[in-house]
Amino acid sequence: MSTEEPKEEEAPQPEAVEPEAQESEAQEPEPQDEVVVVTAVAPQGQGVEEVRATFTIKPENFKHRVSISIESRGSEVKALLSKDLRISIGAIVVFYEGKIIPDDQPLSALGLEADADADFDLVLDYSSHIAKEKAAIVAGKLPETIDVEVVQGPGKPIKLVHVAIDVSKKTQKPYLGGYRDKRDGLVYHHASTNTERRRRMEDPDRRLTRETQTFIMATHTVQSSRECGTQMERNGLLLDDTKDKVLVPGTYVTSEEHASKVLASTVMIQRNLRMYIARKKVNELRKKKEEHDKFAEEQRLAKVEKEEADRRYNIERRMRPKKKSDFKILHEELETWNTQETLKIKNSGMTKEEKQKALQKLLFKETKLLQTIDRLKVLAQKENADENINKVLSKMSLPKRWNLKDGHVIEVHTPYTTRAIELQQLYFGLQVPILTTEERLDVLLHVKWTVKEFDCNLTREIVDLIDREADLLSRGRNPKTLTGLRRRISHLFITFVETPEFNPEVAKYQINVDDAYDLKESVSTNFDSALNL
Repeated sequence: MSTEEPKEEEAPQPEAVEPEAQESEAQEPEPQDEVVVVTAVAPQGQGVEEVRATFTIKPENFKHRVSISIESRGSEVKALLSKDLRISIGAIVVFYEGKIIPDDQPLSALGLEADADADFDLVLDYSSHIAKEKAAIVAGKLPETIDVEVVQGPGKPIKLVHVAIDVSKKTQKPYLGGYRDKRDGLVYHHASTNTERRRRMEDPDRRLTRETQTFIMATHTVQSSRECGTQMERNGLLLDDTKDKVLVPGTYVTSEEHASKVLASTVMIQRNLRMYIARKKVNELRKKKEEHDKFAEEQRLAKVEKEEADRRYNIERRMRPKKKSDFKILHEELETWNTQETLKIKNSGMTKEEKQKALQKLLFKETKLLQTIDRLKVLAQKENADENINKVLSKMSLPKRWNLKDGHVIEVHTPYTTRAIELQQLYFGLQVPILTTEERLDVLLHVKWTVKEFDCNLTREIVDLIDREADLLSRGRNPKTLTGLRRRISHLFITFVETPEFNPEVAKYQINVDDAYDLKESVSTNFDSALNL
């Protein structure tokens, strides 16, 4: 291996060239269209006369434009081009009108005038530059940078790779054997000097021990477990021939017969293997078909169930409407039915008096249906109100959930949640319709003790109503006649529960009027500012 070990890099292409131009250069060595790149250079000072120079890079025909002082010398022009295009200054040769511009000659000596346009040819002479670098390397001087020619293949231009060398870390490589070329004096080192040798043992001192170098050897005689031999008959020797066998050669098998047997066996194996593969494939297809049929059946059943659920839901929302959308559907259907019946009556062949009577009956039916819808609406409002109250009471009674770092969740009851649970149980006790007189009096007594902790108009009214119901129950009054009184007690107690002063946990589920007003004002302000934008 030669001492010249350049690293491969991509040749320094002109940075100012556009990406499209570089791609076209990689695909077509001689582009047809010229790519012009303009690099703006700041003037060196006030009053400096400049010339607008255009450098055509040969043979790629790329152009680079730059403004240069008319008093710049050839070496300064090369330095500027080397900086802009990142090309080694030793490989740059500048021509003007077919003549090389010397390094010490200014541009004004070429007959150029200030603020004029001048065309120059830029040729990259890498051969002489590389030869100088090789001569410097042979002479023992290591340059800071070298250029290496890389042959890319037939029909493609030679790529110049610019390699940077860190001269500060230069060390003399020890000579461990090799060959010297008498023609040019190059030294080729052995390959072992460039590759670190792998150790045979993990411990390098292990092979230097006495146990490794002085191994004791021993010779052992082994007697086999069975002896075999051949003994022929002779006088005075009796041999046992009871277990002897006479081997008779069978029919001779020719190579053609053996080949035919092998072929028949091979065909049999192939036939059975193909049958196994075919059966396996058929079983897989049958299994896929069964899975597909099962999936299709499940989808069909799910679709039927969904349709049935939708049908039941539509019937339920018409029989027991609870939402505004349900009542809207009822009103729309009632209006549609009324329109159809009116058209039937008008298009019928009845007389005017008969039509009038039919329309009156239709109006009566419509009135009855509207009354039914209103009753359902009142019932729905009551059910929705009770459901909302139960939801709020259930949410208030839930424990606080805290997530730990290990992923577990801890549920903790605070004094506020405990208070909410007690109020919820008392409210549910007041709502139970079937209770004995003693059980009802016990519930009323607990409610009375709870509200008497606070002294206000609401609590005093609840206490008065509880005492009235207790007095009526003690006199044997029929519970059915106390429905209105019990409804008033439940209503006042739920008002007591929904008051934050008596139940602090309910404050999280109430909307503060002042906060809602401030929120509305902020939203209106942001909306007006957005419109102004």
